[in-house]
Amino acid sequence: MSDDILDTERYPTLGEAGRRMLAFLREHPAAPVYRNHSGNRLLAHEVEAARSFEEAVGRAHVGWLPGHTPDWVGSFIAETFRRVPYYRAMGRAPTQLAALPTIGRAELARDVTPFVPDDVDLARLLNFRTTGTTGHPLQVPSHPLVAARYLAYHKRALRRFGIELRHGAGQVGVMLLGFQQRCFTYVSVTPTMGESGLAKLNLHPVDWRHPDDRARYLDAMAPEVISGDPLSFAELLKLPMTWRPRALLSVSMLLLPGLRNRLEERFGCPVLDLYSLNEVGPVGVFDAGRQGHVLLQPELFVEILDRAGQPVPPDGRGEVTVTGGFNFCLPLLRYRTGDFAELAFDGGEVVLRGLSGRAPLRYRKADGAWVNNIDVTHALQALPLAHFAVHQAADGAITLRLDDNGRQWAPQARAALQALFGAVQVDIAPLDEEDKVVQYTSALEGAAA
Repeated sequence: MSDDILDTERYPTLGEAGRRMLAFLREHPAAPVYRNHSGNRLLAHEVEAARSFEEAVGRAHVGWLPGHTPDWVGSFIAETFRRVPYYRAMGRAPTQLAALPTIGRAELARDVTPFVPDDVDLARLLNFRTTGTTGHPLQVPSHPLVAARYLAYHKRALRRFGIELRHGAGQVGVMLLGFQQRCFTYVSVTPTMGESGLAKLNLHPVDWRHPDDRARYLDAMAPEVISGDPLSFAELLKLPMTWRPRALLSVSMLLLPGLRNRLEERFGCPVLDLYSLNEVGPVGVFDAGRQGHVLLQPELFVEILDRAGQPVPPDGRGEVTVTGGFNFCLPLLRYRTGDFAELAFDGGEVVLRGLSGRAPLRYRKADGAWVNNIDVTHALQALPLAHFAVHQAADGAITLRLDDNGRQWAPQARAALQALFGAVQVDIAPLDEEDKVVQYTSALEGAAA
């Protein structure tokens, strides 16, 4: 089957500008090996729907009053019970959200099929596979229009920092960076942005004819925005790239202020720290003025719950639990994300403060006092560490695992941890895993906060 036929399937509305852009991305002399194929798969009416959605999200107010539930939640519960087999099996829809049980990743991983609404067009259904760090591999049902909606929230986040996206026909809009031995890579175009180019590429040398081609290609593509995670951004800092994007978007992993500062200094642009989940999409963007991640989705309600599924007191810390969302293939009711934060109301906005993945964990200092994993993060935050893990053994010794990029900062990291813990043995060990790891672990009894 020819590339032209395949491109028609992947990009149903592809025009001449899009064809030229795909050729530019694929055929540049410094281009990497693109190992996979993907496309926007948007039909003409869906392109218009995506544009309208972007406009609506850009205008919408995000938030609710403390102690209140947004008005839309009641009708969302009723519709979800009517359309979704998992909830319909529970019987009559409750009128109060708090009457519903919570669900988590394990329920979705066991069998996601009952969570997909009856009226979803299965012929248009997409499945995104994710592994995460919880031991529950997951398939997330989606749709081309759902995938296109991500841009609306990225635009809202960028606008917060004074950036309006401009790149259109004949220009590359977004480069998505990975840094792994094996990485899903592809080229595409964004029809709502004049068929501007989009590419997911792997900065690992294994995907390039020559390592020097990485900087040459990025400079030639001149993307308006570069998206990645701390691992790929740490590798980007090593490259002699001269192009200056208008913004960097960091997703998927904890971004320490030290690394963010280095990126901002090097590239002279804002570095946005996005809290995003495969199951939920972009949830919030970090704003130092608000001291946390400001929520981005108008129809996503957030509760902070304790281990028993009860709301924590105001300003209390607990598990981020969400209702709503923009993925009409996976409507969520009280979904426990596995992430933890405090919920704050600041200047009419809703903010997640002290956000961290997985359950809180305590570490024991030399004097027997306990500190939590947030304190450990704070101790290391001035260092540009992209990938690390901290473990406390049963005898109290601390092991800090650092990747290749982070080992140059080992003396400073050890000193920072010893300042926090006191006269505790702190060892440095290699971190060889290329993907996410469970960042904070302990063998001490009583470490679970």
